[in-house]
Order: sequence, then C-alpha cells, then structure tokens
Amino acid sequence: MIERRQVLIGGGGLVIAGVAVSYLGIRQAGSLDQYNDAVAVTRAALSEQPEIADFIRYATLAASGHNTQPWRFRASARKIEILPDLTRRTPVVDPDDHHLFVSLGCAAENLGIAASERGRPGHVSFNPAANASIDVMLDQGAPLRSTLFDAIPQRQSTRGDYDGRQVSASDMKTLAAASSIPGVDLVLITERPMIDRVRDLVVAGNTTQISDPAFIVELKKWLRFSPHTALETGDGLFSAASGSPVMPDWLGTRGFDWAFTSRAENEKYIRQIATSSGIAVFVAEKDDREHWVLAGRACQRFALQATALGLKHAYINQPVEVAKLRPELASLIGLPGRRPDIVMRFGYGPTLPYSARRPVSAVLA
Repeated sequence: MIERRQVLIGGGGLVIAGVAVSYLGIRQAGSLDQYNDAVAVTRAALSEQPEIADFIRYATLAASGHNTQPWRFRASARKIEILPDLTRRTPVVDPDDHHLFVSLGCAAENLGIAASERGRPGHVSFNPAANASIDVMLDQGAPLRSTLFDAIPQRQSTRGDYDGRQVSASDMKTLAAASSIPGVDLVLITERPMIDRVRDLVVAGNTTQISDPAFIVELKKWLRFSPHTALETGDGLFSAASGSPVMPDWLGTRGFDWAFTSRAENEKYIRQIATSSGIAVFVAEKDDREHWVLAGRACQRFALQATALGLKHAYINQPVEVAKLRPELASLIGLPGRRPDIVMRFGYGPTLPYSARRPVSAVLA
C-alpha cells in the first residue's frame, strides 16, 4: 500500500528522457497544466450544503495502494456503504487484501469527517457479511468542526526528499492524539538509530520485491507516465506526482524497464528516509479485516493532521508487505507477535502534483 512507489527515472536518465521527449513531441503525453486543472476540480472545497455525491467525492481523496482506489459506494439518504472492489486487487503485493481493507478504512475516515463537518455526523461500523463492507450512518446534528476537514483535499503522499527538520514535541503530541483509534497502536520513531534500523528493513523488503518478476508486472500495470493517461484512467501512480518527468507512455515504459533497479530504488529510499523527521508505524490489536479497516482510519487521521501542521508524509510499507520481515519489525518497535499494518515517513517537504481520482459516477455500486 498506499501510494508509496516513486516512478522513474534518476540521474542521467532524466536528461536522456528529457531530450527524447522534446524531440518526439510532448503533445503525445498531454499537458500537465490541463492535468492539474482537472485534478483541482476533484479536490474542490465541499459546499456548505453538500449532496451525498459530494461526501463520496471527499471519501475518494483517501490514500490507496498504487492509487488503485479499490472501493465502491452504495448510498441512500441515511447510509453510505463502502464496498471492496475486488477487480482492483493487487494480489502480488497484497495477497490477503490487507492493504485493500486499509484503504477502505482511509476512505471511511474521510467520509465520516466530511459528513460530521456538514452536520451529518456519521457513525462508522464494519459489516463482516459477504465480502465485508463499511457502513457509515448519516444522522442530522450540529456541525462537528475538525482541523482535519480542511486537510482532506490538500493531503497527498509526497514521494520525494524532505528537508530533515525536526518536528516539535507539541506537534508530535498532536499527531499522536489525532490518530488515536481504539484497537490500533501507533509507534512514533524519531531517534536516528531506530530510523536507520527501519530503513534497513525497507531496503531488504524493496530488494525482495524488485527481484520478483510478478511484482514488477503488477506494478507496471498501475504506472501512468503521461498526463493524458493519468486523467483517462483517473487512477494509478503518475510520474509527475513523484517529481519525475511526464512523457509518452511507450517511452516511459521503456525507461522504466531500463532504470528501475533495486540499487537505484534502494539508494532513493535511503536518501528519502535520511531526510525525514520520523517514522510512524500503525499496528492493529488483531489481524483481521475489521482491524485492518481501523488501521486505515488511524493512518488517514495521522496523514490529515500532518497535512494540517504543514508536514508531508509517504508510505514505506515494504517491511509489512514482505511477510518474512514483519516479525522483525514488530520486535523492533516493541510489539512482538503482532502484525504491523502501515509504515509512514513524515517531515517537511515540497508539494508535488496531486494524484488523479476517478469521478463519483465511476465508483457508485
């Protein structure tokens, strides 16, 4: 999970790609300005008297693995159900749908916050029937103001270098308080030796994944190199959202095959973790779908509070995606025998282009 892959192309590859794109015609790739304008519409502020569709739009601004957006929504006047869209599974990186249900929890948290802000306080519950879903009951009541609400359209997974500044103790307390969800433990790591030990697990997991041809095939399915394709699909990992150049998709695919190596990716993660202020690890009390959803709600709240404080975040989930590394991570953070759910780095960094989202009409059940 969760929107963590930085796509294309480091070092000299950028120069080569830039010359090639200029020569071949960037028009094949589409306009980044047009892309940004279109994405801004999906992130427009919620009206004072929103329709149900507006609440769903805010829900879709949540994080999801590879930006697959694996959700469907079934709505009535009093209830919105969030259903897993199993056609958007990523069975190689997420064979038990753990990240998928974490993503549903992220969407549910956005929805609940937005509805409460507009006087429709929502009670979120897990429904284990059939393929499992999340029910958000919408009541009538006074608006419940939250500093997290304004952060919903501003939040992004910022997959770039940060500036290394420390986060104040008061802000760290605010982050911990905002993301407190019963059934989920949060471990915050700011000491450099501990950060380095998590980094080593990220590198080990990344090396394992990149050595798996099936992982590469699955990842490539969700890569978007041109603004045109990113808007057309409304999903996936857009290169510009990782600070990489836009280009025609055929060229981006060839460049990826040439440049995407474990060495290059590991060097990138080492650098990015070194420039981060800290790492957050979310661990649910139980290893089941209901608690995966709770972990998603907690990490979404953390991400929104970080955004409200001017912080950036990105997912570094390799140590939870590679099963053999989970026990070592759990022991490292003092929770042996538990399954870590989400690993995020955070710090101060730039704002990059936002990822696209599918329209509400495309996600209604």
